[in-house]
Order: sequence, then structure tokens, then C-alpha cells
Amino acid sequence: MERNGERILNGYNLAANPWNPSSHHALIMIDLRSDTVTRPTPDMRIAIADAVVGDAVIDMDPTTDRLERLTAEILGKEAAIFMPSGSMTNQIAIRIHCDRGSEFICENNCHIYNYEQAAFAQLSGLVAQTVAGTDGIMVVEQLRHLIRPENEHMVRTRLVCLENTHNRAGGRMQPPGVVESICQWAHDHGLKTHLDGARLWNAAMASGISEAELSKPFDSLSVCFSKGLGAPVGSALAGSKEFVAEARRVRKLFGGAMRQSGMIAAGALFALSHHRERLVEDHENAQTIGDAVRDSECLRIIGGSIDTNIIAFAIDESWGTAAQFVKRLEENGVACFAIGPQAIRMVTHLDVSHAQIDQACEILRRVAASSPYVMAVH
Repeated sequence: MERNGERILNGYNLAANPWNPSSHHALIMIDLRSDTVTRPTPDMRIAIADAVVGDAVIDMDPTTDRLERLTAEILGKEAAIFMPSGSMTNQIAIRIHCDRGSEFICENNCHIYNYEQAAFAQLSGLVAQTVAGTDGIMVVEQLRHLIRPENEHMVRTRLVCLENTHNRAGGRMQPPGVVESICQWAHDHGLKTHLDGARLWNAAMASGISEAELSKPFDSLSVCFSKGLGAPVGSALAGSKEFVAEARRVRKLFGGAMRQSGMIAAGALFALSHHRERLVEDHENAQTIGDAVRDSECLRIIGGSIDTNIIAFAIDESWGTAAQFVKRLEENGVACFAIGPQAIRMVTHLDVSHAQIDQACEILRRVAASSPYVMAVH
């Protein structure tokens, strides 16, 4: 329903984005910390409430089955399996592709290596060989001599992992030609390939290349529904039927098997069916923020450009630290993250309107033009 022009559901204002919903006196924030902060839209909530469910462990949950089939179709793979998180999908893929005591190759700033607690070591007895990419991008020339020789003293190399879009590189897209050359090299040398495609939907919309084409070079890939697509929870792992059958077994081992999973799969299914094309709005909003960053002498875009919905920028030490800048933005109604001593990340998403982006840009410009020791600059 609407009340005074605001969308209201169960007494909750769906348009507002409070910093602390439990506090009636909280400052209303423009929340650019991540695209994971989105809340279900009213229509998505209806889809969740109306979901047809069953026991997905004993036999089948109809809504989850629909989601898995649609995901596999869009990605151009034989099958897909729904899981609670992208960390789980990545770790299960790595475990299946690598026998215990072997290694995989990945870029040194990728999510799998930096943000998943080295679960590949803790849970599966694997090691990672990292490569320093440029803005999150490795090239095949860096990999040619990294496969370990067959020697009883050495670990065996089994897998190459890529990430598209690349989180720590500011939402950078992997160039398709680079991806194809790496995957072809890997397959020619008996290695498997896996893609952490948490934000693959963004890459597809930004590049105009379908998700199926972007997925084609990989033996497996994971995708998230709870980021740009705006679902409350969930990811999927896709690949061959045999691979997904094994993934179902490992999902049970990792504690990811869910009963009436249609209750959350419904949100992901709605998001997949309705929110992919609107990602271009988030990309446009990111470019608007990028213009505000470029307008500020003390700031610069990391990597020089913005590909999708993530804006990573550096702050000159003459202004202060990233933590100080983030704190000043917060005091003025904009939430974001410091991702390094002099680096900041903002992420656009469906819960932030064009008008709020314009407001955030004005605040950013004012903060950049102020001193870190000056109070709020409303």
C-alpha cells in the first residue's frame, strides 16, 4: 500500500533506507556499502509468501527446481544447484575439481583467496598459487610455467579460477579474449576451470555479451542472487549434470542442504526473472558517482575507469585517511566502506534512486572540499 506517497508494507517504510532500522532516531542513510544491503521489493515479498514448497532434501522443492532450471538455461550449462552463499558454491566447486593435497591457480586479489577464510585449506586440504593481476586481470603469459611438474616433492596443479566481475578491482570485467585464452590453455594442459561469477549478471549487462557466452569457457561457475539482483539470500553453482550431482553430495557434507528452500528460492527466482535488465541503472549511477570523484582534486578512480556498479577510489594523503573520509561521509548521510588505508569503495544497487545518487555526489564533493577535522557539512 501507499501512504503519503510512500510504499508501506506491514507498517514498514520500504522506500527509506535507515542506517539502523531498530532506532526511530537513526540518521537516514544513502547506503552504498554493498549491493548486498538491498531488501525485497513488495512484489518479491509476495512471490516469497506465495512460493510452492516441498522437501528439497528428500525429493524436490518445486520453486527451487524452477530456479535451478532457469539458472542453468541462462548460463548455458546442463544443470545448476541452489545454495545459501557464494562462498559455499565456490568452495564446493574447488573441492570437486581438486583432489586433496593439490592446488589451484587464482589472482591474488580474488574473493576466493581473500574473503572465504581459506576454506579450501580448512575444509578440503588444498592450497592456492596466486598470481598478481593488473586490476584483477591475469593473462595467460603469466600462467604458462606455473603447472607443477609431476614430482613426488610437489603439489599437483588441478584448476584455474577467475572472477567476473572482480570485486577488489572495483567491479572490473574480465576481457572475453583473455578469459578464452586462459581457459583454452588450462584445458590443453588438463586443468579444470571455475568462474566466481557472483556479479556475472553485471558483466553481461555492461558488455552486451550473454551470460551463456561469458560462462562457456568454464567447467563450472557460481552466481549470486543476493547482490545486484536484490534477492535476500542465495547463490547457484552450474556445470555438467555429473558435476552438479557431485555438488549436491558435497553440499550435504558442508551443511548446505535445505528443506523447504523454495521460501528463499522464490526471491532469487523473482530477481532473476525481473531484475537483470535494470542493472544498467546501477551502472549509470556508478558513472555519476565516478564523475563526482573526478571533480574532486583529492580523489582518483582506482584503475582509471568504472566498468559496472562498483566505484573504487583513492584519497590523497594530503586530505587524510580513507577511514576519516568514510566517517565524514557517514556524518552527512552516506555509508560506504574503506577498503584500504587510502582506498574507498561504493556500490550502487536497486535500493538507491537516481535522486539519492545525486544527493550522495553532492555530499561527496563537499566532503572532499572540506577538512577531515571539520564537522558535518550539511
